Amino acid sequence: MADIFSLKGKRALITGGGTGLGLGIAKAMVEAGAEVIITGRREDVLKSAVEELGSNATYVTGDIADLPSLPGLVAGVAEGGKIDVLVNNAGINMKKQPLEVTDEEFARIVQTNLNGLFAMCREVGKVMQKQGSGSIINISSMAAIYGLPLVAGYASSKTAVVGLTRTLASDLAPLGIRVNAIAPGFIESEMTKKALDADPQRKFRAIDRTPMGVMGKPEDIGYAAVYLASDAAKFVTGVNLPVDGGNSIGF
Repeated sequence: MADIFSLKGKRALITGGGTGLGLGIAKAMVEAGAEVIITGRREDVLKSAVEELGSNATYVTGDIADLPSLPGLVAGVAEGGKIDVLVNNAGINMKKQPLEVTDEEFARIVQTNLNGLFAMCREVGKVMQKQGSGSIINISSMAAIYGLPLVAGYASSKTAVVGLTRTLASDLAPLGIRVNAIAPGFIESEMTKKALDADPQRKFRAIDRTPMGVMGKPEDIGYAAVYLASDAAKFVTGVNLPVDGGNSIGF
């Protein structure tokens, strides 16, 4: 039974894989036997992550907001072998009163979280089409499930990611490509810790709303991604899977 969850022999490309959720996903996939390539803008962070991940991991620098560069980035990765799994994890956020958000700020978030994500799906999808198989995993958000305050651009982009996931799942299924999303709840990270420690009331609300009463860990998202990338999920496509300790159904 364990073999069906194995990623041995598979090659995974993970955007924003140097820190946080991306690194947690990379660790889980390496643990499951995959060869992992992580991308990000900061080479020093990527180098450090690869040292931590071990010999089954490499990196390429890149910015998914730079759309013209993405075909070349994907082609470079594909030259080294097939791409069985794409995890679109890279994203940005901004907390601000919506009436104060500028067009430029809103567009910047959409450019990274949606436009860049779609471009990666398209370019890696072409590689997977030639292979006749593949699994694309998009990282969505609780902001695509219920209304979070002060994140108009982020919530809009992540809600669009869920719709895009469903459409691509339908369009790409005949090509042997599955497309799913994961909606993380409140997950422990340096960024989350900094944000919640600065707002104790928000931290209480986050935990109080979560039936399991604790925050998740990056590996919780990683293991969900391993499942969706594996043959255990061969009949699963078009889902937005909450991994949130029940937060999305809490009251």
